[in-house]
Amino acid sequence: MRTDHDVRWPTVTGSPVLDSVHPVLDRSRDVQTHVDKIVEVASWMAYEELPMPDYALPFGIGAGDVHETIDFILTTACIDTAFTDFSSHIKFQVDYAGHNWSDSDALFACMKRAIDKGIPILDGVFLAKVTRTEMEALFAGNIELPMLDEKMQILHQVGAALTAKYGGRFHNFLESCAPRLYDNGNGLIDRLVSEFPRFNDVSDYDGHTIKIYKLPQLAIWFLYTSLRKSRKFQIEDVDKMTAFADYIVPVGLRLLGITSYSPDLEQAINSYQIIPRDSRWEVEIRAHCTYAVALLAEEINQLRPPDRQIIMPQLDARLWTHYHTTWWPHHLTRTIMY
Repeated sequence: MRTDHDVRWPTVTGSPVLDSVHPVLDRSRDVQTHVDKIVEVASWMAYEELPMPDYALPFGIGAGDVHETIDFILTTACIDTAFTDFSSHIKFQVDYAGHNWSDSDALFACMKRAIDKGIPILDGVFLAKVTRTEMEALFAGNIELPMLDEKMQILHQVGAALTAKYGGRFHNFLESCAPRLYDNGNGLIDRLVSEFPRFNDVSDYDGHTIKIYKLPQLAIWFLYTSLRKSRKFQIEDVDKMTAFADYIVPVGLRLLGITSYSPDLEQAINSYQIIPRDSRWEVEIRAHCTYAVALLAEEINQLRPPDRQIIMPQLDARLWTHYHTTWWPHHLTRTIMY
């Protein structure tokens, strides 16, 4: 059994995300990953099903229409962030189709509500010029959608880029990319982060560029799990996808004892202090999240037969579904990146 002094990089290589976090692991002050605990958790989690998700868009969106599926997922991903009011801690909720929806589901409901009304919410021409008043109506809910102004600016930038080069639609962009996450600049993630700055989820840490890429990876993962069985969207290097470092997965790792925080960081989180974007605390939380999930996946695969090997997003799904409704406090960061 390995100890914390024997920490080694997972055998999964070639991901710019995993390759970039070494400086954080080497210099962390307030977050630690415990390898012994990873081995312990793997010893029982390896025997769970850990299925490959088959994601289906809600409300019948994209039924039989691959282009609409692509356009909806990638457009929504641009603003799929920050659903809890940073002052009141109230979550954004929406009533639609006879049900109450919250968090990301509320965002999907708002987008579908707009489509029902004939609003071209997936078209770059509309997105590039959407007004504050229109945004308020599109995303009307129990509270104002958090960071509404920032999300409007994102839609303006994305809409302008789509209109200028891709006929206003994300499916045209997707068809111009190599069927890989990373391919010498022409892969799906390569192109998302270079052509759409809102997806360029990177932070500086002691002079090193740390790549997390939560939203671009999550968007492509949703597409993959929605369309893979129909073979209408394939990724040749899907094993290079990491965990999606957000607010919830770090909580799952923390509660399993896989990670631990310094007393100062723990106190800040428990008292709902804002953890600034790009601060040491925030970067350490997210970097250790991607690293710990990668190492846990490696340990689990050592215990599973060849036909039951998993990839990192399957573990991400396991952690997120078990802990996204927990009352344990998560860190709060005002950011458009997750």
